Amino acid sequence: MEEAFESPAKSKDYDIEKQPQRVISAIESNCNRLPELETIQSHATNHDIPGVDQYREHGDEVYDKFSHRRKMIITAVLSFCGFLAPISSTAVLAAVPEVAATYDTNGSIINLSNAMYLVFMGLSPVFWGPLGQVYGRRITSICASVLFFAFSVGTALAPNLASFFIFRIFTAFQGTAFLIVGASCIGDIYRPTERATALGWFLSGTLIGPAFGPFIGGIIVTFRSWRDIFWLQTALAGLGTALVVFLLPETIHRKKSDDLRGLNNKDYASKIWQMMNPFRVIRLFRYPNLLTVSLASSALVWNMYSLLTPIRYVLNPRFELTSPIQSGLFYIAPGCGYLLGTFFGGRWADHIVKKWIRKRGERVPEDRLRSAIIAMGVVIPGCILIYGWSIEKKKGDIPLPVIVMFLQGVAQLFCFPSLNTYCLDVMQKRSGEVVAGNYLVRYLVGAFGTAVCLPAIEKIGVGWFSTISALFLVISTIAVYINVLYGKRWRERIDAHKEVEHNMS
Repeated sequence: MEEAFESPAKSKDYDIEKQPQRVISAIESNCNRLPELETIQSHATNHDIPGVDQYREHGDEVYDKFSHRRKMIITAVLSFCGFLAPISSTAVLAAVPEVAATYDTNGSIINLSNAMYLVFMGLSPVFWGPLGQVYGRRITSICASVLFFAFSVGTALAPNLASFFIFRIFTAFQGTAFLIVGASCIGDIYRPTERATALGWFLSGTLIGPAFGPFIGGIIVTFRSWRDIFWLQTALAGLGTALVVFLLPETIHRKKSDDLRGLNNKDYASKIWQMMNPFRVIRLFRYPNLLTVSLASSALVWNMYSLLTPIRYVLNPRFELTSPIQSGLFYIAPGCGYLLGTFFGGRWADHIVKKWIRKRGERVPEDRLRSAIIAMGVVIPGCILIYGWSIEKKKGDIPLPVIVMFLQGVAQLFCFPSLNTYCLDVMQKRSGEVVAGNYLVRYLVGAFGTAVCLPAIEKIGVGWFSTISALFLVISTIAVYINVLYGKRWRERIDAHKEVEHNMS
């Protein structure tokens, strides 16, 4: 072949500047000596080509901005920050009688402060979600972490019940930013087929916090003042602030504020209001699929907080426990369940997505929800029924409620990654707002559960209250399954209607 294709550059009388036509003739002559290439059809697929990801989609290159190691660091920072607000919501539960005694009130009033905490955790997403979309994830996280630190100090020093309520509420408002922005960051840096695994690790912080909070609080209040719970929270908030400042980069693909450059003040203010209007989040519930997923998330949060909130009042009399640290030990069971579920729940959700990609030849966001059906509709309701009625009828000893609380903890980590990742997948460009809407509903329902669980248990008993919780979960699971079947059609119909409205205007 080398002899057949003799380079004209080796010719003695060749001068490229003086004889361009001779170059062209030589190339044509050499090309004519080459054997003809036969065109054949390739049957190779992505399965046959080493190094090609069969699940890679068009546009996935935006997720290659950070190395795998950097993504792991970002996820770890977000998980730690996501741990802060939820642990604050429950750490005081083991110290409710002591806090009530300090402010000369009763346990129901202090539990009301926890309910208000969850209410403001529910309301704040309509602010933090759009803010993260407009100005980016990093600056939003820094502002929230600094304010969370400041209000934690205020809670620890609160001189009276009114200031205790106010600082708790302000702390809750800032803390939810970690949950909203954290989930959005995961959506920014991981491909759809990898997100649930990463989100499982992120959610481990948000779920382990509420479970281990009362245990930590029980240890502290047994040996120290209840105020030390909030000084510990302050120290953790300071560490979280440092981690965000030094280790969390900007992850958003494009800030909406970039589109506002060059506008005058009046137009800038008008556009900002359009982008950050809280009703943008609420209007998303015109999509039935987002509403059903929010309902399912709410059922899980209702179950979690109505299970954790009354433990000291329910289990202490049942098993004749006498100290906060003894009842605090019961919170370890669901916490260990959440921790174990972290290793499997997200991976299971991503496995189901890939399985249905192979079946369909494309990724449909609703397929991810299939991974949560059994855990949410069978395992968790079964566990909560056994827990409630075994306590009500005084059947079994301490291991029985411990085992079922552990199992429902594992099962919840098979549900939350699927539901949360669906919120990121279904409307990628508005993921922050979709996640915000989901948290809005789930924490308002969680607040209601926290407020009513103790009075309801005192009125109808823990068995019937657990039955109501189990029924809520079953109904939510049915709604999610309907979403799996018809969600894509719902989205397409509403998008088509919006397109018609846009064209008419």
